[in-house]
Amino acid sequence: MSRRVVGVVMNGVTGRMGYRQHLVRSILAIRAEGGLALGDGDVLWPEPILVGRSEYKLRELAERHGLEHWTTSLKEALAHPLAEVYFDSQVTSAREEAIRAAIAAGKHVYTEKPTAESLEGALELARLARDAGVRNGAVQDKLFLPGLIKLKRLVDGGFFGRILSVRGEFGYWVFEGDWQTSQRPSWNYRAEDGGGVILDMFPHWRYVLDTVIAPVRSVYAHATTHIPERYDEKGRPYPATADDAAYGIFELEGGITAQINSSWAVRVDRGELVEFQVDGTEGSAVAGLRHCRIQHRTTTPKPVWNPDLRTTEDFRSQWQEVPDNEEFDNGFKVQWELFLRHVATGSAYPWDLLEGAKGVQLAELGLRSAQEGRRLDVPALEL
Repeated sequence: MSRRVVGVVMNGVTGRMGYRQHLVRSILAIRAEGGLALGDGDVLWPEPILVGRSEYKLRELAERHGLEHWTTSLKEALAHPLAEVYFDSQVTSAREEAIRAAIAAGKHVYTEKPTAESLEGALELARLARDAGVRNGAVQDKLFLPGLIKLKRLVDGGFFGRILSVRGEFGYWVFEGDWQTSQRPSWNYRAEDGGGVILDMFPHWRYVLDTVIAPVRSVYAHATTHIPERYDEKGRPYPATADDAAYGIFELEGGITAQINSSWAVRVDRGELVEFQVDGTEGSAVAGLRHCRIQHRTTTPKPVWNPDLRTTEDFRSQWQEVPDNEEFDNGFKVQWELFLRHVATGSAYPWDLLEGAKGVQLAELGLRSAQEGRRLDVPALEL
């Protein structure tokens, strides 16, 4: 058995998501397991090369985890003799320029979404990667969550019969930052910095709907800023210029209607922070991050509307839990393993930058729909 070292330039891992999910729970977790077995006796060993703006944060992070390579210079990181892969989890506004530099340096590219601030920019990155012959991928983590894996199995197994509709609820209350610290960075609420719930979440809904249910064919969205003023990391008030809630209706192939609400100004009264209910002629399911419950037509109750009487039925108890049937690993880690294996062996990997561009396309159309107050078709994308 031989070990192949692959240097992974990781840009933006001093941020919450980049640090917790991509560095600690993915790359370092793979190393803790002895590397990634490639199936031919070889083991791939990812070697992080950290890059970011803060020398203090990078040094502290490297010392905490015993990492050797870090720099505040992207050029220096890309020129590192071990560097083969570039990963980006920066703020959206800085992503496109850095990915362009990585492609120009001949590095394989893996990136958080949205892949760019505009569809034009996202498609250009996909073209550049194709023309340079570098392998590329976009994070589509929710496809690897236990709840959505179970939901996909139900769809593929024909459980629903003819699917009629999808209803999704995502969100939670993000504190304004004055009397309680905000759970999200302030740039998320400034449009000029690439913030906004549509740009953040519609790329997710695109790949979830396309992959699990059916391709998206049109979108109608209403966006709003419920909280007009928030407080930044230094406690200073600032105007929230980005949308913090979006209410979308999507028409899917086959006449399926999907309605998904996304909000950072809503309090949670459901089992998980995101849930999707799928209704079909033969059955229904409610899937979250980890759980999935079903109700078949043969066990569907017959409620009767009578506002004069107290409801005595416990409707939630009438659903059946879908079993795990396997051990589920961290979704971010699973996709990292697939991408690294793709880089090392050329194995199939469908979630490339063109797929990432589809998410940017839906976000762009969603924002335009909200501005114009009308339904917009979602055309097919080609490079």
